[in-house]
Amino acid sequence: MKKILLLGSGELGKEFVISAQRKGQHIIACDSYSGAPAMQVADECEVFNMLDGEELERVVRKHNPDIIVPEIEAIRTERLYEFEKEGIQVVPSARAVNFTMNRKAIRDLAAKELGLKTAKYFYATSFEELKSAAEKIGFPCVVKPLMSSSGKGQSLVKNADELEHAWEYGCHGSRGDIKELIVEEFIRFDSEITLLTVTQKDGPTLFCPPIGHVQKGGDYRESFQPAHIDPKHLQEAQDMAEKVTRALTGAGLWGVEFFLSHENGVYFSELSPRPHDTGMVTLAGTQNLNEFELHLRAVLGLPIPSIKLERIGASAVILSSIASTERPRYEGVAEAIKEEDTYIRLFGKPFTRVNRRMGVVLCYAPAGSDLDALRDKVKRLAAHVKVV
Repeated sequence: MKKILLLGSGELGKEFVISAQRKGQHIIACDSYSGAPAMQVADECEVFNMLDGEELERVVRKHNPDIIVPEIEAIRTERLYEFEKEGIQVVPSARAVNFTMNRKAIRDLAAKELGLKTAKYFYATSFEELKSAAEKIGFPCVVKPLMSSSGKGQSLVKNADELEHAWEYGCHGSRGDIKELIVEEFIRFDSEITLLTVTQKDGPTLFCPPIGHVQKGGDYRESFQPAHIDPKHLQEAQDMAEKVTRALTGAGLWGVEFFLSHENGVYFSELSPRPHDTGMVTLAGTQNLNEFELHLRAVLGLPIPSIKLERIGASAVILSSIASTERPRYEGVAEAIKEEDTYIRLFGKPFTRVNRRMGVVLCYAPAGSDLDALRDKVKRLAAHVKVV
């Protein structure tokens, strides 16, 4: 049995804890508020500000974990190097977490050091720098905080008049204490995919069948597996994913995002060193092992004989239309699961805000079935569930 300190206790952390509990592990779930989803299934929990290095140190010393698993961006990640030097396993590695929690570090690594194809980009630490960068890139362009999650602070800027709002929105949506934005060329892509990539302590890098996804405001709304992709483009994406994960080092599951363009091929977009929200579609049994089981096996060094597509699947999120500090209730759950081959996962978040992701509906069908029809079905069923 290993003692695992989970930093961030959202819905992805909750599924990871469930997988870990099934393998007899001991989990301490941490977050900035009590009653977070992963805390509801963990052995112990801690509530503290993970951007406070002293508090992070206190919790690590208190529990003396074997493994630290970060699940969110807002962590004083440089402290993880110290813990790793002391022999605590950091997932996937302290280097990986530090690079990927900051868009500047990961983009420079991908584009400048590894030579991966990315959108053109500049950084801005002031509104004047933002204006200058936008002029160089041209409109439309995309403005994002260097550190954020779920699309917070991200804008598609169509002209110069929208830059001031993009600057304010980007700074407001930034997580942590970094007030710097990245300005990107807008890639006219045909589709987006997530390539779940598994790096192992002993064994080759493995890839899940590609997952297609649709985002709104930078946040995931639906995903489906397998995504249609030209075999040569899939090989290109796999080569990029293997190159960047090897450079970052460590064992675990990574969510590597790409833009696909019929004309220009594959562009590296972003990377998360942990299970990915779009990968929740694997909870529909699309693969022999879902993304959380794969992450756990990689973390513990357990064997992964193969990753196989078992059936097709689609997911659609349940969003809140209200803000409330009280524990929410749900209407329409029975309506959502009245049809065959459908699951629902309510995350158990103790409070809500407008457009907060509160659950997901999952549908599956035999391999070779109509994926577009399955996507329509899951979105229709998810629309029945209301947060009240």
